[in-house]
Amino acid sequence: MRTVPLPRSPLIDDLPTPPASTEPEGWSTDAAEDLYHMAAWGEGYFGVNAAGHVVARPDPRSDGEIDLAEVIEEVVAGGLRLPAVIRFQDLLDTRVRLLNESFSAAIAESGYRGSYTGVYPVKVNQLREVVDEIVEAGRPYGFVIECVSKAELVATLPRLESDETLCLVNGYKDEAMLRLILTFQRLGRTVLPVVEKMTEFDQILALSAEAGQPAQLGIRVKLASVAPGPWTKSGGSLSKFGVTLPELVEAADRLLAAGQGDVLRLLHFHLGSQIGDVAALKAAVKEITRIYAHLVKRGVPLEYLDVGGGLGINYDALPLGGGVDYSMQEYANAIVYAVQEICDAEGVPHPTIVSENGRAVTAHHSVLVVDVLGMTSKPSVPDGFVLEADTHPIARELDTLRRAALEAPGLGELLEIYHDAVEARQKAEALFQYGYLGLDPLALAERLYWATCRAVHDRVSAAGPGWVPPELDALGDALADQMLCDFSVFQSLMDHWALGQRFPIVPIARLDEAPTQRTRLVDITCDSDGEVSRFVSPHGKKKALEVHAPDGQPYRLGLFLVGAYQDILGDAHNLFGGVAEAHVYLDATEPSGYFVEETIPATTVEEMLARVQYFPSDLQTRVQSLLREKAQAGVIRPKEAQAILTAYRAFFARTTYLDPA
Repeated sequence: MRTVPLPRSPLIDDLPTPPASTEPEGWSTDAAEDLYHMAAWGEGYFGVNAAGHVVARPDPRSDGEIDLAEVIEEVVAGGLRLPAVIRFQDLLDTRVRLLNESFSAAIAESGYRGSYTGVYPVKVNQLREVVDEIVEAGRPYGFVIECVSKAELVATLPRLESDETLCLVNGYKDEAMLRLILTFQRLGRTVLPVVEKMTEFDQILALSAEAGQPAQLGIRVKLASVAPGPWTKSGGSLSKFGVTLPELVEAADRLLAAGQGDVLRLLHFHLGSQIGDVAALKAAVKEITRIYAHLVKRGVPLEYLDVGGGLGINYDALPLGGGVDYSMQEYANAIVYAVQEICDAEGVPHPTIVSENGRAVTAHHSVLVVDVLGMTSKPSVPDGFVLEADTHPIARELDTLRRAALEAPGLGELLEIYHDAVEARQKAEALFQYGYLGLDPLALAERLYWATCRAVHDRVSAAGPGWVPPELDALGDALADQMLCDFSVFQSLMDHWALGQRFPIVPIARLDEAPTQRTRLVDITCDSDGEVSRFVSPHGKKKALEVHAPDGQPYRLGLFLVGAYQDILGDAHNLFGGVAEAHVYLDATEPSGYFVEETIPATTVEEMLARVQYFPSDLQTRVQSLLREKAQAGVIRPKEAQAILTAYRAFFARTTYLDPA
């Protein structure tokens, strides 16, 4: 227990006296945008208005804004329950248009003599309303669709609007899929199966010969080029998909020997999702173009050069582990100029360039809005707390450390106070385990320990030194609150759980106020992995989010950039189902500047139970039998039994999420 002041540390400067108030000076909505790094990941599509509400600006060609807080109030008043995905449908149109215009600009500037065809891979988000919007937006540009599975193929084929509309079928395909593809080719549709293995190549030729019709196909090639990042295995010789160069040469020679060189219409590679390095992209494009040129010289009249996907977006505040180092225009320029350079050097025609971009098209358009159900903070003591006379010595020791932290002149002293507090806490726990300390004194010691940590942290934070010892630096994360949010990480934010992907998260209102608390987000699943503790930061190490203190009003968070994959990858952990949706469009004629076109309710309890083979009739019959038994035994009255059954039945129509108090 400390009884004398600590000696001054010669290695660490004095800390200034803490200011009377920790309220940030000059707080504004611009400060809120800076705090949550909205300029870095929002690409101008999101900001904060004068009321402190998050707004969407889905069309850069107009000044229209959509107030997200107002949208939520409107749809909740209309009966929609949170959590809900808010889809800014105009953003899909904007992203499709910008992608196509970027390639058009690159082609015009370079004098490229081929054309460009964009392809939307439906695996990124297969929801009909999303695909409908993309198809509509892409119609003027000939923007087309790529599919993989049987279900995707069946959904895609009827959507081909003309014989010229290109449809690519990637992934592994069985005989039934190949027969269906060949049938639609016979009908005149341009459906190209992209060969992933030589067995598929053999099977396509055999089925084509059996049907007495020439096939059309593409081939995916394993390149030597790879891109750094979590999807690096998509490229290179160890890729799951594609044929090797020897196999490609064999396939080409077989087709030429049979006089069927025109069967092979497309050459394809895929470097991986979310390519962060444009130099790696250029290298891969040059490699595939060189292969294309040699095949053309060999006599194969290839028409399409498919550079795959990979156009990334910035999830984070800087291109570290989740971002990209290039713009959409630079992406298009890199591809067009690389293809042109190699084709001109080899003296071969410029092919139609195809890219398969889904994440960059869909990610921005969706925001998941969740209710905050409650906040849990570390235990502490109130301001002005005074110990009682008969308090246990271990609590007195911790209280002395707490008060010393408020006056400590330097980092060295604060670090020693923290070490002493850790030791005192361990001592209290040991005394309790051996029966020398009661439960109440242990609880008090716990409160005083965290109060001491809070005092140390606040003292350091208020001074803002240029360097902080790692143990003190980590205190902020240890002291962070837990904010209980009404959603499932596994259903709505799968890539955060599976890949550690950071998603931008921002309170949708009160941004004209400075946040005063830091928190981690925990979901309502009974799984310790159901939390969000990695947040957008220039340094990639932020483990807590700045939020506002509860004020008795609903508090809601927006989770941004969830339009790619998260809708589809969702897992039904704890049988939490799909969330509600609202589709929102800009409309200058409306007083609010927008209108809600459609709302879709969340998955119900009944629907989720049916997925795992539980059905209302059986479950209700079982409960009814129990109630009848208890009524006959006199445990409950018959009228009460009927009320219980009615209440139980009502659950089947409810959503799977919690209702805010």
